[in-house]
Amino acid sequence: HFTCLNPKCYMFLAPVFGYLGDRHNRKLIMSVGIAFWSVVTLASSFTPKNCFWLLLLTRGLVGVGEASYSTIAPTIIADLYVKGERTRMLSVFYFAIPVGSGLGYIVGSKVDDVAGDWHWALRVTPVLGLIAVFLLLFVVKEPKRGAIEARPEHTLPRTSWLVDMKALGRNPSFMLSTFGFTAVAFVTGSLALWAPAFLFRASVFTGERAPCVNGPCDTSDSFYFGIITVVSGILGVASGAEVSRRLRVWTPRADPLVCAIGLLLSAPFLYLAIVFAQVSTIATYVFIFLGETFLSMNWAIVADILLYVVVPTRRSTAEAFQIVISHLLGDAGSPYLLGKVSDSLRQKDSYLWQFRSLQLSLLTCSFVAVAGGAFFLATALFIERDRQRAMNYAPSGERPKLELQLCNRV
Repeated sequence: HFTCLNPKCYMFLAPVFGYLGDRHNRKLIMSVGIAFWSVVTLASSFTPKNCFWLLLLTRGLVGVGEASYSTIAPTIIADLYVKGERTRMLSVFYFAIPVGSGLGYIVGSKVDDVAGDWHWALRVTPVLGLIAVFLLLFVVKEPKRGAIEARPEHTLPRTSWLVDMKALGRNPSFMLSTFGFTAVAFVTGSLALWAPAFLFRASVFTGERAPCVNGPCDTSDSFYFGIITVVSGILGVASGAEVSRRLRVWTPRADPLVCAIGLLLSAPFLYLAIVFAQVSTIATYVFIFLGETFLSMNWAIVADILLYVVVPTRRSTAEAFQIVISHLLGDAGSPYLLGKVSDSLRQKDSYLWQFRSLQLSLLTCSFVAVAGGAFFLATALFIERDRQRAMNYAPSGERPKLELQLCNRV
């Protein structure tokens, strides 16, 4: 239930924060969202055993805070840096996704082991959240939208939400890269929920471990998967940003091409990881590491694509729209979908079929990764034109900046 409730709050509120982020003080909006996230996370650790509904509610409300900074933070980075420096800073920001996810597995399992109570695992991150609020309020400065790109905010008047959405829908690079990123979300969401369980079932299938009937169960798979997620995430985000930055010297289509290559290379390694699980646990971990590394090459680059094909006054709305689509069609439903497929394929309620059905279900991830690569290849066809349109954008009744420059020269 939680895997459905949290993304729903996240998706429903992302457009709200996107709208506010394009029109009001972004730093203040983020601070309120993160503070709320910290409070409800801490509150969820004190829910009594007989109030499971309250635990679901508080964990679902975490999505409120997530929606606030996910839609707004990249736009602040965009107004502080440009070109290659922006890509580097976005890669630093997007380290948080794989590193945070991986540390969640590692810290959560270890705190549970030490304290003997899973509630304590929920009391670690609120402290970090409050530190983030303090730094946002007293260290970060609110930049003017588009100022660093020589586009003062007053020259880009705010338009209605409906006009913004129509403009985004007519932007091929934005739409195609959003669908490509949705494939990334689909795969990462599926692996985040099912990979530890799949690895445990594989070890039971091969006879390396005994089945877990009455618990507590062995959490080492979550620990190791967390380490893989952290390391592969750092390596993938950093290498993707650096490779893209270097390739821009040779082709303006570097960003979508690197995203496509990352997804297309991740597909065979994910396939091998799933197939080799019944033969070698070590080989499975190696292939998962390689697959997640190539998959993580997309995170910072996709954000960079969005920021330079969308005008500054629509970027938070674009971030929100991308979040809604990628979660609605990606990680919000992929764990449930693969679980249903696994249940439908299971012929007997045995340890063999628990493993085999989930194995066949997870193979879907490889094909989704290939589809995502195709979307990014299509993005490469439009990226130059859409970047120029965003750079030379002028409101109705004004001539584009490029045209004005030519007139002045004449």
